[in-house]
Amino acid sequence: MAQLHLGHEGCGQYTAGFVYLAGLKGDSIVTKKEIVKTISEEIGLTQLKTKEIVQKTFDAIVETLVEDHRIELRNFGVFEVKRRAARKARNPRTGDKVFVPEKFVVTFKPGKEMEERVREMERRAAEQAGYTQPNGSPEAESHSPPTG
Repeated sequence: MAQLHLGHEGCGQYTAGFVYLAGLKGDSIVTKKEIVKTISEEIGLTQLKTKEIVQKTFDAIVETLVEDHRIELRNFGVFEVKRRAARKARNPRTGDKVFVPEKFVVTFKPGKEMEERVREMERRAAEQAGYTQPNGSPEAESHSPPTG
């Protein structure tokens, strides 16, 4: 099971949105319960109170999306509701034309800090696998193991 840790910056100050996983495997799933447990232990609140805070945070995000169609969380990212226009498509099994009505979808664009941390994770994974370019970035997808 993955282990959650809360990040701290500077003088022991909790940084919202900075929860990370130690020992995460590709098939691990982090649940709200695990997030609540980790935050509760890190900041010294009961799990019940922490669960209430976490749920209210999620509720506020959803409510803001419904009302304002966009929420920007600094150092985390931007959630936005976008309209997908109605369109004609084909049923892949029958080949029949079908009408797909318009719908609204939630999109997420990660913030700079998240992007940088994911790129660093990619770089480390590529280094461990032995796939790096001279500039330190991972090679293109189609590559063979290093020789020599």
